Amino acid sequence: MGESHPRISKTAAIAFFMILLLLLAGGCASQKGKSGDDAGESADRNAPLYYDFGDVLVPREMKVDKNASFVFRTPGLSAGVLSLKGRVEGSSLIAFFENNMANDNWSLVSAFKSYRNILLFKKESRWCVINITEKKMNTYLEIWVSPTIAGASPELYK
Repeated sequence: MGESHPRISKTAAIAFFMILLLLLAGGCASQKGKSGDDAGESADRNAPLYYDFGDVLVPREMKVDKNASFVFRTPGLSAGVLSLKGRVEGSSLIAFFENNMANDNWSLVSAFKSYRNILLFKKESRWCVINITEKKMNTYLEIWVSPTIAGASPELYK
C-alpha cells in the first residue's frame, strides 16, 4: 500500500503566494510613508486643535469629554466649559497654554500652581479659565470661557 500525500493544487499554491506577496508589498508601502514623504501629514495628525472655542488651542492628545462639557454658541459668542482628559503631564499643559494663548491675543492675568493648576486669561470682552488637574492615570483639563459683563449685551444678564 502506497502512502498518500495530500497534494496542493497548482492554482491554490499560486493564490497563496499572490496573497503573501500582496501582504508583504502592503507592509512595505506603509513603511515608506514613515520615512519622510508624509512628514507634513504626520505633523498635521499631531498638531493642536481648536474645538468649540475658536481662539483656545488645545493639544491633540487631550480628548473631549462630551458628558462633562457644556458650550453655548450664538453668532459672535461662544461660552461655557469644555472638559477634556488625556495622558499628558500637567506641567507640559501649563507651558502649552502659557505659550499659545498669547498667539490668540489672550493675556495671562494670574496663575495658581499646585495639585490643581489654574491659569486665568483675559481678552477684550472675555475671560478664560484653564483648570488642570493631574490624577494617577489621566490629566483632566477644563477650559471655561465667559464674556465679561461689560462686554456682553445687557439682555444676556436679565
